[in-house]
Amino acid sequence: MIFENRFDAALQLIPLLEKYQNEKGVILAIPRGGVPIGYHIAKKFHFPLELLLTKKIGHPLNKEFAIGAVSLGGQIVDSKYKVDDEYIANEIKRTRKSLWDRYRKFMGDRNPIDLKDKLVIIVDDGIATGITMMAAIDMIRQQMPRKIVVAVPVASVEAANKIKEAVDDFICLATPEDFMAVGQYYYNFAQVSDAEVIELLKEIQQFPRPA
Repeated sequence: MIFENRFDAALQLIPLLEKYQNEKGVILAIPRGGVPIGYHIAKKFHFPLELLLTKKIGHPLNKEFAIGAVSLGGQIVDSKYKVDDEYIANEIKRTRKSLWDRYRKFMGDRNPIDLKDKLVIIVDDGIATGITMMAAIDMIRQQMPRKIVVAVPVASVEAANKIKEAVDDFICLATPEDFMAVGQYYYNFAQVSDAEVIELLKEIQQFPRPA
């Protein structure tokens, strides 16, 4: 299966999400590629659209090696690496500040929606390893949503198997055995710009937000 673009992918996901259209839901889009997909789903169901911002915590000896992750309102840290508590605390503080700076850039002075007791639908344009998504799911669960759904056009078999065990519902249009990269399943996989993200988020603000 190959999608024409992210709009085409969103249109194909929408029928599979109709069972949730009357629920109190929130769309969490992973920027930047997940935002156009989240926009079209949110517009269809009149759900608010939020950004799902996360960033890894790197090991002090190798910043590329993740020992945890931080979101706007939560964090997870793998204790098996025995990293100094002060280092972790400083990294969480520094990383969260950068995430809030990014959130304000995209969302202005709007505050994130409280996810407690709500249906949360996480969307992206595809999932390769699933590592970032699994971390995001763990941190979202800390906010006690009623249900967590992940909806994506395409995912690797490995990622799909991990994620479907971690959420209440996993909706994915394709899980090809020969998966190599998300972009290979789109005819048009142009990079989404910050300006496009800001414009889509501005447009979606016309829809009501849950209390």
